Amino acid sequence: MTYRGWAEIAIVAVIIGLMIKPLGTYIFHVFEGEHTFLDPILGPVERFIFRFLSIDKDKEYKWTGYILRMIALDFAIIFFAYLIFRLQGHLPLNPAQAPGMRPDLAFNSAVSFGTNTNWQAYAGETQASNLSQMIVITTCMFTSVASGIVMAIAFMRGLSRRANPFLGNFYADFIRAILRILLPLALLFTLVLIPLGVPQTLKGPARVLTLEGEQQEIARGPVATLEAIKHIGNNGGGFFNANSAHPYENPSPVSNIILILLMLLVPASMIYVLGLYLQNRRQGWVIFAAIVLLFIIFAGLTMWFESRASPILEETGVDVTAGNMEGKETRYGVDDSALFGASTTSAATGSVNSSHDSYTPLGGMILIGCMMLNTVLGSSGAGLINILIYIIFTVFLAGLMVGRTPEFTGKKIESREVRLGVIALLIHPLCILGFTTLSLAIPSARNAILNSGPHGITEMAYAFTSATANNGSAFGGLAVSSAYFNVTTGVAMLIGRYAIFIPILAVAGSLAEKQILPESEGTFRTDTPLFAGLLIGIIIIIGALTFFPVLALGPLAEHFALFG
Repeated sequence: MTYRGWAEIAIVAVIIGLMIKPLGTYIFHVFEGEHTFLDPILGPVERFIFRFLSIDKDKEYKWTGYILRMIALDFAIIFFAYLIFRLQGHLPLNPAQAPGMRPDLAFNSAVSFGTNTNWQAYAGETQASNLSQMIVITTCMFTSVASGIVMAIAFMRGLSRRANPFLGNFYADFIRAILRILLPLALLFTLVLIPLGVPQTLKGPARVLTLEGEQQEIARGPVATLEAIKHIGNNGGGFFNANSAHPYENPSPVSNIILILLMLLVPASMIYVLGLYLQNRRQGWVIFAAIVLLFIIFAGLTMWFESRASPILEETGVDVTAGNMEGKETRYGVDDSALFGASTTSAATGSVNSSHDSYTPLGGMILIGCMMLNTVLGSSGAGLINILIYIIFTVFLAGLMVGRTPEFTGKKIESREVRLGVIALLIHPLCILGFTTLSLAIPSARNAILNSGPHGITEMAYAFTSATANNGSAFGGLAVSSAYFNVTTGVAMLIGRYAIFIPILAVAGSLAEKQILPESEGTFRTDTPLFAGLLIGIIIIIGALTFFPVLALGPLAEHFALFG
């Protein structure tokens, strides 16, 4: 790892720290219906949409009504996406003549983009038409992240309200998230990316004459619009199969840093929004500091592990002074690739600018570890929900250890909240480890692994971790285009999203009905550096106890076999 790598981590952390206050304040004003500087432009549009759809923005719902409307809308979008993928061969805007997808592939793709996972079991530029790219993929990149954002907003309302079981109006929140937050950000950064060399066109493939005199087709399309929302919304599905390693998606180190900032911007800002809802900005900054410290540690470790190449290459006399360059673009190098990898797995984005399968064993372990924890920033909205699960446990365990009242922001944490939190916490590892174990036990699924030994175990575990964490990045080295993997990863995506949203929103409904208790001598303060340290410790300890066995069988075993 070089000084340049540490400098890039510091630059990213500082810029994000400076940007979360204005964006977080804007997000808070949007969802509370307060005045913003975009009201003259977007206010009339919002009111028209509410009237056209007969939405009463002042009507609020309890947690059950809120989550049911969210699930109903999401599943309707997933079904619509499935139909488009199946029928795209008979629909317009298909200059490359992409045929309709197989049923299992269409199911996997529809669920993937509908759940903010954006796992791609297909080649983007050849198996998806321009219509599918725009009306399904790009649209779902707005709708799926909007659902995650409003879930976090509903939870924050539950924390902040006094004896009020209502969490807001899902439809009003959903429209505001898209219209007032995601669309302006996507438009702004589309205009930033186009001058950097990201194409934006509805034309078909460009036909060029190579230096050898051969004809070649170069795929192109509305890439810039997709690229902007892909990273702002922590989506990850690329226009091209090579994703952000493709020069049309990520042309230079400058665009690379911009895309990293876009991945982290909204998730980090949501933590500041939490402080505003709690009327305790210090609380928001303490949680932000804890999560950013975790990110810096994991990003630094990834760079460090990738700074040394395989000893096999050293023995052959290959120049390895640049570190482990296998699977990485020379225009980024080790540091930029490792920082991008740590960012995309920390923020549950899933876009990649290098082959994670080619990382060193410990470098790959950090990437899969970020998704297993699923709290190092996490995706927009959904990531904050995962952080809040760990906060509840930290408060509860701290209360047991020091004899203080288990409270968070004046709300007492009781057995109901802890039980629901345990359910939400266990679903994630049960889904990952269950599907990984099942797949390793089935010969046909095991045969899809292209590398034997510990590396093959890592490939299998990474696939289901990525799906369950709604990340979408691919480790590589695993042939996942079969019906078995399309169905199982699709089911893992659904479980990883909705089976966690339901119990955690039930926690929000329970907390919303409680009064805020005045602070007393028995209250354990949660806006202090001590609490930040406890939160980091709880996250790491629970993650290690849960996932150490599979990590020991996979990347750790491979590391000792390779470097021992």
